[in-house]
Amino acid sequence: MAEGSAGSVLVVIPTYNERDNIEPLLARLHTAVPEADALIVDDGSPDGTGELADKLAADDPRVRVLHRTAKAGLGAAYLAGFAVALQGEYQVVVEMDADGSHAPEDLPSLLAALDGPDGADVVLGSRYVPGGRVLNWPAYRNWISRTGNLYSRLALGVRIRDITGGYRVFRRGVLEALTLDEVESQGYCFQIDLTLRAVRAGLTVVEVPITFVEREVGVSKMGPDIVREALTSVTMWGVEHRLGQLRSVAGRVRGREAVQDRP
Repeated sequence: MAEGSAGSVLVVIPTYNERDNIEPLLARLHTAVPEADALIVDDGSPDGTGELADKLAADDPRVRVLHRTAKAGLGAAYLAGFAVALQGEYQVVVEMDADGSHAPEDLPSLLAALDGPDGADVVLGSRYVPGGRVLNWPAYRNWISRTGNLYSRLALGVRIRDITGGYRVFRRGVLEALTLDEVESQGYCFQIDLTLRAVRAGLTVVEVPITFVEREVGVSKMGPDIVREALTSVTMWGVEHRLGQLRSVAGRVRGREAVQDRP
């Protein structure tokens, strides 16, 4: 599916109470990738993030703002951003957190993977491949992340090392091909869901090492409900995957038996 080169890039950045982070993040983004546009998807932040984003957009044509009236979750914010990208002519769409944990300085290497030897359709910024690392995370967050990735990898039968990570690059054609209107998951689970859909669609998914840095300003949106949703959904998808494998094996066995029974 990989055709064409990286160009016409839209970076989708969901926000909720990120007023102190959004301006320096955009400055870093446009230093790293000056030609990229940014779409701030604000879920009605009470701290004035949306109003600040409007001011930044008024001063820079590369910045756009999508206002949503309520905090509806990370997955819904990204899907809204994807819809805006697909309404335009953007050929590459990027997921990036607003809190600075996804270094804009890593984006050029992620974009380069689209034109690399593997011809990636989806590029994942990975904390857990050689060269990737995590800075300043408390031990419990590190344990949750690594355990969740290991469980997802084993349950779903995929080889992705960082399937829960949220720093990603998609070719336009990927978002057009995937059934995004069926995606209802949020948080960790949203990222797992999209990756699984891409893998099962036969797309080329490549991991590129990044340095993930824990936020310095603001409060993390990660909570126990998000972790529970991921655990429940991955378990369900894993059971479906294993049942599918068993049905496939059973079908092959029946086929061989039918051949052997022929006169």
